[in-house]
Amino acid sequence: MLDTIRRLVEEQGRLSVAAAALRDDADLYASGLTSFAAVQLMLALEEEFDVEFPERMLNRRSFASIAAIASCISELKPEEVA
Repeated sequence: MLDTIRRLVEEQGRLSVAAAALRDDADLYASGLTSFAAVQLMLALEEEFDVEFPERMLNRRSFASIAAIASCISELKPEEVA
């Protein structure tokens, strides 16, 4: 799952550094993630993992890092944990 999230962050995040160079807990916003890019990333994640982020997860904290995103997806779709 982390590799897929990292790929989507690379494709949608418009970061100033390569997603492959980031630790799982690195702050994506400090690396250049904007609110617009976060929305694009969320839509790509929803499509890739066949989930819908509930309103309570639509906040900066949920998309702050690759690990935070993985935690949200794991909560929404526990069978994806791997």
